[in-house]
Amino acid sequence: MKGFLPRTLHPGLQILLLLAFMVAGACVGYAIIFAWAQWGFGLSIPEMQRAVLNPTAYPQGWSLLMMMQGVLLFCALAGGAVALASALGYGWAEYFSPRRLGAAWWLLVVAVLIIVTLPFMSTIIAWNAGAHFPASMHGFEVWARASEDKAAVLTKFLTKFNSFERFWVGVLVIGLVPAVAEELVFRGVIQRNLVRWFSPHVGVWLGAAIFSAIHFQFFGFVPRLVLGLVLGYLYLWSGNILVSMAAHFTQNAFQLFILYLAQRGQFGWGFDPDSTDALPWALVIPSALLSAGLLYVLHRHFTAPAAPTAMLTLSSEGVAVRGRDA
Repeated sequence: MKGFLPRTLHPGLQILLLLAFMVAGACVGYAIIFAWAQWGFGLSIPEMQRAVLNPTAYPQGWSLLMMMQGVLLFCALAGGAVALASALGYGWAEYFSPRRLGAAWWLLVVAVLIIVTLPFMSTIIAWNAGAHFPASMHGFEVWARASEDKAAVLTKFLTKFNSFERFWVGVLVIGLVPAVAEELVFRGVIQRNLVRWFSPHVGVWLGAAIFSAIHFQFFGFVPRLVLGLVLGYLYLWSGNILVSMAAHFTQNAFQLFILYLAQRGQFGWGFDPDSTDALPWALVIPSALLSAGLLYVLHRHFTAPAAPTAMLTLSSEGVAVRGRDA
């Protein structure tokens, strides 16, 4: 496959080009959204804008917002990342997954890892949710909390699953599409190029910080940073984007599943899935130990040499690959 850009293009320029392709993808996405709103929902552009601002006042509000989120994420993020890879002359697997996965059941191990980490992550969530900025930044803290409270109202509206069909739409739009689109951008392009530009660990940490910051949730920054680190190292070790996608999807889908069960009254002890309180230490400590153990097993598996004469090297593309001694 031949692209119109050189594969040796500087990593910083590749990231800038990604942003340009994402803007182009967003334009395509908005064109699809406007057409869908008019022909699918019977809304003119002014009506669509009013429905977005006040979705509870329109019967199509929930479906419209879900459609917009899914289309924009897919076109802007996934479309931008794939367009960049194509412009550089790469195929899908060659750019995002230069190493083969091997046995597919390792994706299940990755999914188990994400579920096991949740009690431990609850302590980080609780700490970050209760964090305070210095007195000199009090005004910013008030604004940040108000912004997040406003976003939480919209999130609660979108995740109100009053039917099984709505739940599956949520799994698709809130679970699967972000897992695919965000991993292509943040791990597949940004982390990959930061690793090439700097070093493996710097690339993973910078990529995770960007991943967390771009969500603009200051009182959830640290938990999302930790998630980004887990996803980043899984991609670095495995060299296969399906691994971090599986982990990301599990994180999203499992939380939606717990929320759906709670909304249907399946937890009789007053469980609140929206709570930011930490879980009991009797769950947190085993969670931390099991998470560390699973990460160790995954690291050993993904970075193991293919043969006694093989050694692990780092490719210029920023993911682990296997080579042989000269």
